[in-house]
Amino acid sequence: MASMTIAGLAREGGVGVETVRYYQRRGLLGTPDRPGASSAGGGIRRYSAADARRLRFIRYAQAAGFTLEQIGELLALDATDDRARARQLANEGSLHESEFYVRQARTDSERANAMVKDRSPV
Repeated sequence: MASMTIAGLAREGGVGVETVRYYQRRGLLGTPDRPGASSAGGGIRRYSAADARRLRFIRYAQAAGFTLEQIGELLALDATDDRARARQLANEGSLHESEFYVRQARTDSERANAMVKDRSPV
């Protein structure tokens, strides 16, 4: 994949340009230098495939229930190879997701039981 503009990066990550900029302000994504920025008009920032992978990771981590603060910590831990803390955060995220699925399963089970009760002969 060749380098891309911020719009291309946003498209690759399935987000809007403003979301990319927000992640940059939060420190989750880097902001590349503008090539030739000293000349009139400056250059266009170019993003790499690694930037697109990082953006997708942020989106997937959010979908898994991690907060942006936790995602930032995971990204920092990846750079330092602190696997123990990364596993701890992953387990915390998994617990939140698991709790959601357990609640959903209970609700579905209660609905099914109510339907069976309503249709069973007395």
